Amino acid sequence: MKEIRNFKNFTRSLILVILVLSMSVTSVSATTALKVDLVKYEPYPAEIGQYVTVWIKAENIGYSRADDVSVELVPSYPFSLDTKDQAVQNIGILPNEQGAVFEYKLYVDENAKTGVRSIEVRYQDNKDSVWMKQEFDIRVGSDTFDSKGTLQLEQIVTEPEVLKPGDTGTVTLTLKNSATQYTISIDGKEYDTNARVRSAGLSGSNDIIVTSDPYQETGILGPGDTIDLTFNIIVADDAKDETNHLEFNVMGSSHSYNNNWDIPIKVDSSGIKIIQTKPLRLEEDKVTLEFDVVNTHPGTLSSVSVKPQAEGIEFSPAEYFIGSMDHDELFTVEFDATVVSNDDSTSKDLIMTAQYKNGYNQHEAVIDGLVLTIIPDKPKSGNGLAIFGILAAIVVVSSLIMYRHKKQQQ
Repeated sequence: MKEIRNFKNFTRSLILVILVLSMSVTSVSATTALKVDLVKYEPYPAEIGQYVTVWIKAENIGYSRADDVSVELVPSYPFSLDTKDQAVQNIGILPNEQGAVFEYKLYVDENAKTGVRSIEVRYQDNKDSVWMKQEFDIRVGSDTFDSKGTLQLEQIVTEPEVLKPGDTGTVTLTLKNSATQYTISIDGKEYDTNARVRSAGLSGSNDIIVTSDPYQETGILGPGDTIDLTFNIIVADDAKDETNHLEFNVMGSSHSYNNNWDIPIKVDSSGIKIIQTKPLRLEEDKVTLEFDVVNTHPGTLSSVSVKPQAEGIEFSPAEYFIGSMDHDELFTVEFDATVVSNDDSTSKDLIMTAQYKNGYNQHEAVIDGLVLTIIPDKPKSGNGLAIFGILAAIVVVSSLIMYRHKKQQQ
């Protein structure tokens, strides 16, 4: 019996330990909301006996803010930091859907061999949470390829063309190998003119977050070939009306062919504007209301529709669908308004709502404070004249009868 009791106590203790451990693991995974990426390193490849600068991006992809973000770079041979206190960098609070970039300068040992080497990055979102870790590769050595093709940024396409605060969109960047022939001779040596894209990443700004990972080893571009690289972006809800500048970093065949391009992204909060063009007066229980609808946004807006609302008033059509509108395009809409209620109100509050899309983003513009004045019915002037004519005829007939009657008496 004693052995059975000891076994039961041991079982209970074991279950309790498992529950505590599972709760601990769940708590850690729930609070860990960071994602780290190797944005770029220069020069590429890292040169033996020289310094290489490494940029690490930490992004909060969780639903709540991270209260105490730290990133630590743990180099291993052939990389080293000048002092160990440079390894850990702390930025404190990092709101959700925002990121921060950490810069490190590593020395490449002069006896290093060419090839691919790794660095370890550790990170935590709170000083009490566990350290997570991830490894990234860095190529060491002289130029790995002798290709002489040169990459150029041929086109920038933003969808939608101009974003509004809170919008999501895409940026597609087209790279082209500008070479026009397949080989080139330099100092008596012949080289191919292929261009290589080792990595390509887009860095965000204060108001724009890039949610796509950098491209890695996208392949070889022959002379005249192009490649499209698309990145997803999110504009902050409180973004200002201005042109944001993102950084497009491309690592090519060697550090001599690396490029950094400035990518302008326009943000503008303007949209659909509704303008009253006729008096809001309803006579004889019916009136035609007229409004001008204008697209004040710098880009094209789609699925534009306008809808009026007022208590006790029926509108025809109930909603006016316009469709796509270019910048500064104006469209006039008309609604027949009819009183359908039995109250004696002489005014009704009128609300005009415009719905539209900027890319895939749904937006709404509401104009309130409008008052529809209701004029009570008045007798028609035609009826008054008819009554007056009848009365006049009666007077004339009566006068004739009285005249004849007097004449007969004489």
